Amino acid sequence: MACWLYEGILLFGVVFLAGWLFSTLGQMRDAMDARRTLLQAFLFVVFGIYFSWFWAKGQTLAMKTWHIRVVDRAGRPLSQGRALLRYACSWLWFLPPIALLAPLNAGGATIAALMLAWVLVWALLSRLHPQRQFWHDALAGTRLVASPPLSR
Repeated sequence: MACWLYEGILLFGVVFLAGWLFSTLGQMRDAMDARRTLLQAFLFVVFGIYFSWFWAKGQTLAMKTWHIRVVDRAGRPLSQGRALLRYACSWLWFLPPIALLAPLNAGGATIAALMLAWVLVWALLSRLHPQRQFWHDALAGTRLVASPPLSR
């Protein structure tokens, strides 16, 4: 989970740059612009490129810091297709509460509480998997392994 939180901090820079690029090229004047949905779709694609590219190489910067590598079930590096599948499956961390909250018009505190509760439940459900994997890894046919640092 610490790697996941660190990844979120690193993604802030990715979101900042991608959002700046989109809003500059699209000449968005404010955050409530009608193109906000397009911005969200653009960020979804940017995240997909970011994660699938790094995962196909074995690890993101956060994973490198925490000495974790993602591989397929046989221990081989991920193909680009498998990395994209893992990215799609990883949205199970967020889609159920988003789908539940969309018609409810809930406030910020409710949204934050439900998102946090779902993430905790999803993380705890990994304890039910025989190899204690997160379910998006099980669905995508991937697994996380320790990657000891290279000695000099």
